[in-house]
Amino acid sequence: MVLSLIIGPMLIQWLKKISITQQIRDDGPKSHLKKSGTPTMGGIIIISCIVLTILLWGDLENMYVWIMIVSLLGFGSIGLLDDYLKIMRKNSKGLRSCYKFGAQISLALAIGVLLYLNPKDPYTDVLHIPFFKRWLFDLGWFYIPFSILVIVGSSNAVNLTDGIDGLAIGLVGIALLANMILVYISGNAKFAQYLQVLYLQGTGELTVVCGAMLGASLGFLWFNSYPADVFMGDVGSLGLGGALGTLAIITKHEIVLAIVGGIFVIETLSVVFQVASFKLTGKRIFRMAPIHHHFELQGWHESKVIVRFWIVGIMLALLSLATLKLR
Repeated sequence: MVLSLIIGPMLIQWLKKISITQQIRDDGPKSHLKKSGTPTMGGIIIISCIVLTILLWGDLENMYVWIMIVSLLGFGSIGLLDDYLKIMRKNSKGLRSCYKFGAQISLALAIGVLLYLNPKDPYTDVLHIPFFKRWLFDLGWFYIPFSILVIVGSSNAVNLTDGIDGLAIGLVGIALLANMILVYISGNAKFAQYLQVLYLQGTGELTVVCGAMLGASLGFLWFNSYPADVFMGDVGSLGLGGALGTLAIITKHEIVLAIVGGIFVIETLSVVFQVASFKLTGKRIFRMAPIHHHFELQGWHESKVIVRFWIVGIMLALLSLATLKLR
């Protein structure tokens, strides 16, 4: 967090100087038009502070730490290229969907295969159901495509949620706080035995990774809170979302991720339903998707949408932690 607060102002000024600024959609809420010219690609602040912190304080002999770094940098790089093309090529929609999803799927596939072939993990192909002590499903090789779905889905879900000031990064911070507690418990043999959760040797070190991500997110929120001085861009949203999905796959908290990241799920489903409804019936379900724009167009002030979504996010995080005792 301290690194973010130090690096943030310098990078924001640099982004302004080289005109790396956000292009605002004409068909969006009219109140957003005044945000045109706000620096974007601020996710560089988040990712650089996370990686630097992990390299300073993480156990670099831990395989899971490096997988998290690769995921963060890999998905962040895809977002960086997408942002660059949008800004440097006027009227461009960025990286073509086939290339963007192809790169995301390829990276998630590599991560999924690596974790599936890990000889030190006895639960490589297991899906763990929360709320129950030992309800495990052996997915076999199907766990690899399942892991791709979780990682790519998480990456794009955070990206869709990043539409108003501070919303996505605040929800990411809430999810990380809950995950940090869950990861520490599952990586500690005594706590795991007491709470009757899966003990995953070596994953306790990911508490440091979660802490680094949480601190960098809070530091960035200082600049991204309404009215935002900088936007994170795809480099930040795809990177953080991909890292959250990877964390869930490593720690067997895939379903817990869907609970704690319930807002991300709802935002994604709102887009899916909107597109499907329009193509099938010619009618829209929401005034605009993702759903946070729907509430804005209904008259909610942007800050009201943000705080209310955060409140729901906190409630979902508490529910995810409650799974520890409801077993």
